Amino acid sequence: MKAFKSPRKFLAELDADAIASMVTAAADVTLIVDQAGMIRDYAFNNDDLARDLDGAGRWRGRAWAETVTPDSRSKVETILRDAAAGVAPRWRHVNYPVSPGEPPAPVHYCAVQVDDLGRTVAFGRDLRAVSALQQQLIDAQQAMERDYSRLRHIETRYRLLFQMSSEAVLIVDVGTLRIMESNPAADRLLGESGGRLVGRPLAEAFERQGWRAVQGLLAGVKANGRPDWVRVEMSGQHAPVTVAASLFRQDDSAMFLVRLSPGPGAEVAGEPSFALPVAKVMEHAPDGFVVTDADGHVLTANEAFLEMAQLASQEQARGQSLERWLGRSGVDLSILVANLKQRGMVRLFATTLRNELGTSADVEISAVSVSLDDKAYLGFLVRGVGRRLKPETAPIGEVPRSLEQLNELVGRVSLKQLVRETTDLIEKMSIEAALRLTDDNRASAAEILGLSRQSLYVKLRRFGLADGPPQPGDPDR
Repeated sequence: MKAFKSPRKFLAELDADAIASMVTAAADVTLIVDQAGMIRDYAFNNDDLARDLDGAGRWRGRAWAETVTPDSRSKVETILRDAAAGVAPRWRHVNYPVSPGEPPAPVHYCAVQVDDLGRTVAFGRDLRAVSALQQQLIDAQQAMERDYSRLRHIETRYRLLFQMSSEAVLIVDVGTLRIMESNPAADRLLGESGGRLVGRPLAEAFERQGWRAVQGLLAGVKANGRPDWVRVEMSGQHAPVTVAASLFRQDDSAMFLVRLSPGPGAEVAGEPSFALPVAKVMEHAPDGFVVTDADGHVLTANEAFLEMAQLASQEQARGQSLERWLGRSGVDLSILVANLKQRGMVRLFATTLRNELGTSADVEISAVSVSLDDKAYLGFLVRGVGRRLKPETAPIGEVPRSLEQLNELVGRVSLKQLVRETTDLIEKMSIEAALRLTDDNRASAAEILGLSRQSLYVKLRRFGLADGPPQPGDPDR
């Protein structure tokens, strides 16, 4: 602490009122405390703080330590002890109780002993704005970490599928038409290995006439945004291949997803069969995996899905519509199939899965549509999300406490009951708003709402809002 150089020269003529004004202006709240720790006087320079602190109007004559929360009492004693010992002032965080259900109000204090009688002046700064910003920062960091973890898991999952796919796949930059990524199947098809295709022009993979057809294909996909395909000849291949392309965006760049499917008679030297390993991996995957036809009828399902649906064998699932187990309202499968036909894939579709025993579980579905021999097949990756932390859902039959909880009821209850729940929610929110506007004056709140006090009290009890003590004039007083 650096003191004034000549305080007696410039401050000696100040009277008590001037000093009081200076001290009040120096902080949001200022306390004068005697040697015994009792508050003899105080002043607020922050009207909001004075209004929010519980019992701030009755501090005179009370011990300072009694006005703060129990966890801050030792800090108050330390502040007074350091001031009495002449230790250089240090700012300490002290919490004050506020309205019930609200977090404590943080105030930063330092204190200075001002005379030989042991009187101490304590200066306090309101930290609620800083605390709110810190909480927002923490919430933002936690949200970013959750998003990062989710994206990392998604990337790992699809990277594994990309690498293990038996179909040759290339990622091509739209502007330069150079290969950005290739999977092992593409390396084998084009006679390369170890990622040597990356950075090379896509044109090198095709004969001159075939490249013109591929250029027309890519130009059409770029113009209309819809996937398309063409059959052409590649360099070094004895039979034509099917080149399918689709457009996607990554950050600010556009990319082509190019799939190369050898036709009948095409030979790729040294290419191992990946059908069996992929089937084994998906059969024992921890998440459910289902393959259906274009209408959603099950062709095969792995063990995880059978366990989710409480099925004893694949024969019980094969040929059945996936709608039998999937969806809250019977339309979720239709939405999924429609999106797959339009876009080719769906990510993180939230729904429920009903098992054969009648119980439901929240699940998340990622799905993809693929074509093989002119037939469309749908693949569904089903992941249970019941163990994840999520906002509390209002039980059926109880009034929801927010619009988010009301959304959770869609598909779980009938429209008639949903309308009734919505009406109850609006009534409850209106009553709460009226009580806030009237500072919990129930007679005034009833007048604002156009209700009698008797009707208002019936609704307060119904919605669990009549927890406070009866007020003068209340019907049950």
